Amino acid sequence: MPLGRSLSMTSLNGLPQCEDEDLPVEDLLLFEISWEVTNKVGGIYTVIQTKAKTTADEWGENYFLIGPYFEQNVKTQVEFSEPPNPAVKKAMDTMKSQGCQVFFGRWLIEGSPYVLLFDIGSAAWNLDKWKGEFWEASSIGIPFHDREANDAVIFGSLTSWFLKELSCQFDDKPNIIAHFHEWQAGVGLILSRSQKLPVATIFTTHATLLGRYLCAASLDFYNNLDQFDIDKEAGERQIYHRYCMERASVHCAHVFTTVSQITATEAEHMLKKSPDVVTPNGLNIKKFSAMHEFQNLHSMYKARIQEFIRGHFYGHLDFDLDKTLFFFIAGRYEFSNKGADMFLEALSRLNFLLRVHKTDITVIVFFIMPAKTNNFNVETLKGQAVRKQLWDTAQSVKEKFGRKLYNALLRGEIPDLNKILDRDDISIMKRAIFSTQRHSLPPVTTHNMIDDSNDPILNTIRRIGLFNNRTDRVKVILHPEFLSSTSPLLPLDYEEFVRGCHLGVFPSYYEPWGYTPAECTVMGIPSVTTNLSGFGCFMQEHVADPEAYGIYIVDRRFRSPDESCNQLTQFLYGFCQQNRRQRIIQRNRTERLSDLLDWKYLGRYYMHARHLALSRTFPDKFEMERSAPPKTEGFRYPRPPSVPPSPSVSQHSSPHHSEAEDEDEDERYDEEEEAERDRQNIKSPFSIGALPQGKKKQHGEYRN
Repeated sequence: MPLGRSLSMTSLNGLPQCEDEDLPVEDLLLFEISWEVTNKVGGIYTVIQTKAKTTADEWGENYFLIGPYFEQNVKTQVEFSEPPNPAVKKAMDTMKSQGCQVFFGRWLIEGSPYVLLFDIGSAAWNLDKWKGEFWEASSIGIPFHDREANDAVIFGSLTSWFLKELSCQFDDKPNIIAHFHEWQAGVGLILSRSQKLPVATIFTTHATLLGRYLCAASLDFYNNLDQFDIDKEAGERQIYHRYCMERASVHCAHVFTTVSQITATEAEHMLKKSPDVVTPNGLNIKKFSAMHEFQNLHSMYKARIQEFIRGHFYGHLDFDLDKTLFFFIAGRYEFSNKGADMFLEALSRLNFLLRVHKTDITVIVFFIMPAKTNNFNVETLKGQAVRKQLWDTAQSVKEKFGRKLYNALLRGEIPDLNKILDRDDISIMKRAIFSTQRHSLPPVTTHNMIDDSNDPILNTIRRIGLFNNRTDRVKVILHPEFLSSTSPLLPLDYEEFVRGCHLGVFPSYYEPWGYTPAECTVMGIPSVTTNLSGFGCFMQEHVADPEAYGIYIVDRRFRSPDESCNQLTQFLYGFCQQNRRQRIIQRNRTERLSDLLDWKYLGRYYMHARHLALSRTFPDKFEMERSAPPKTEGFRYPRPPSVPPSPSVSQHSSPHHSEAEDEDEDERYDEEEEAERDRQNIKSPFSIGALPQGKKKQHGEYRN
């Protein structure tokens, strides 16, 4: 029997079938290593958590996650147990016998994957020795004052130690694939390669270190990628050692991946290597059995947001809530990187347009970006108290009114409505009305900000003058905390809040992927993104007319900032012009795009990366087929033929356009027909077969 075997992508269920009798399939073990396993710091936690079920379905009991042990996280997320794999148990026991605390159990998320957690503190006494070993392996020195980098050295040393103890038990068989996420886990990869462990390694960068720093410095990053002196820039920002750890990990890995094509371009210049595979981020998509159930959820949670608005704007509630749109931006407080600067400028221009055209639409914009605060704003708390008091007053008067009406009807009388409310009832209602009077404007922030005079969002609001005046058609609310269903102000979880809004706006300048617009999409909420985000580029590639599907993509790469801001303003103004029916149609289309973002499809890119790593690490035992790279040629959602979702698209050249023509256009919209057409499109996105004639690809070549 020949030693070589094929890793074909045609069989996507279960582990790759092995033709080598000496290498039973159950001996292949997959380890994913990240600082964010059971430890939420940023978006990588979401990637690993949501991908776990798809990977666990593929690898079963042979899939393990490795991360740091933090007691406060483990208490609520991990169920401890004994390792079922004897080799894993033996490697853990060896480490425990030498004073390291290692924990094993199941992570209580969908898929329930096994987790292996290292207690960094219990091994900190080895730090100097391990820093020395890392220096000998890589010539990278770690300063004592950088605690995060020191923790990364401890974590990486423990990881490579575990992989060494594990691989020693397999007699040089290619049993282990180790997938490292981000530079914090990279030390383990570098040490594993320097020790020549028989481990197939993959390294994924979700964002380059230096790229994030340079974009935050308001430099023209993407137009000067080839102009930066990388070493100088990293040194000036005192992250040179971290940059070296990241770059060494990239070059040591058998397979290097990034999460988007825009990050691939960035990595080529920042890290001096092009990725072997682009692995887009996905989500676990839960479809509703009823097609329009998500529309009902939108109505329910919108009503909850409206209740908050009634309290926040008490005394200034001179706008129609039924003609009020809720926009929001959410994420880390990175003022420029997340596009909050451009969003505020666009809101100022939108406010001008709405006022000039005397529209009856009001836009309320939420900024959900955590910042340092003291506590809730007293005026904001008072607003909710006033709202509740008014509700209680109305309920008591209603109950009294209903009782009198009921008694009159029992007597066979039609009550005199002028007498059914007595003087006390009138007095109570007048006092309630007087209580809504306020001598200040509704606050633009819900909390007392620490150092608010230097807060970039508040300073920009002061500059553009969006103070929630009565004449403003755009109102702003900064909520500098993550949302929670236990909040006394806005008692909604983030998912519930998103479902209740009309539009998510994320005009990011630096966004390697962009989970926030992706989450909007799977919940059927339209969103604004940019062609500098991985999500925006992905949608441009796969959807023929993204705007028709509720994905507005701002060009921030090839336009000036002012032109991009004008484009964003036009998107927002066009959205405000939509009627209710058009928004419902658009939400239906947006929700149908969720299949594109399902890990059931996007997980195949990770499968390809693992197969590629095995073929490169053990070429005598594993061989990649030419047809293995997943392809998406020809896979694009077509432009819907029905009624345009936005009036800005459907403006007529004829001044004699009639309502009858509008009705004809409405009749062109067939929800079932459109949905079936999109279902047919999603069925064949990543088909594996012979390459089309005239499109030859080299072995291992791949582009998303």
